[in-house]
Amino acid sequence: EYPAVLDVIEQEAGADSWVIPSIGPDFGRMLDQARILRGRGFPTAMALPMTAPATPEGVETGLAKVAEALGGPLIVYVKTGQYVTPAGLGRLARAGALCAIKYAIERPDPRQDDYLRALLGEVDRDIIVSGMGERPAIVHLREFGLRSFTSGSVSIAPRLSTAILEACGRGDYTGAERIREYFLPLEDLRDGLHQIRVLHEAVSLAGIADMGRMLPLLSNIGAEHHAAIRDAARLLLAREREAIAEAA
Repeated sequence: EYPAVLDVIEQEAGADSWVIPSIGPDFGRMLDQARILRGRGFPTAMALPMTAPATPEGVETGLAKVAEALGGPLIVYVKTGQYVTPAGLGRLARAGALCAIKYAIERPDPRQDDYLRALLGEVDRDIIVSGMGERPAIVHLREFGLRSFTSGSVSIAPRLSTAILEACGRGDYTGAERIREYFLPLEDLRDGLHQIRVLHEAVSLAGIADMGRMLPLLSNIGAEHHAAIRDAARLLLAREREAIAEAA
């Protein structure tokens, strides 16, 4: 189904949209999908993190081969410290096999992160993207000098999420932290229950779009959690609409 999905995305994406497909996570799938993507109009692809048996050396070798099959550099999604080493990422970057790193290793205190500090010694900080949403983003931008972050809750509040990024860019970290507070009730539920499943239901329960049934091997989150998810999602959406009204 991958080529057909890519066809739809290419037809429906906005003229100025920068769409990044994901590939993998296993080596065979990554390689097959990279070959399908080669020659299409997508700027890059993001290699999903592998949770099955793998070694850092094997991952480094595999990513290099996938970049070669793609015909260009990858975005590498780093979710655990055992996936690939900072030195390995440095070698991939210098070889032209990666263009960005989605950094998503969770820490009890994001300020205490030896892996990220080691990574900054291997690659340009401009290519490292804070990859865990709004909660650690301000620390990553302020104390580690990263330039951007990814978000799931941006599906509900894109303007507010962008406002955090803009505030950090101005050095207004107090303002950024104030805006981030709007995201925390939903982020708490995502951290406590399930990142993907909670967000899936939140988009539906906020009234943005009916997300329907999740595909196996995932399943929709239980109805006993719906009220809490609905309240948090609608509160965040209300804050988003207030921000839109103020900007107008």
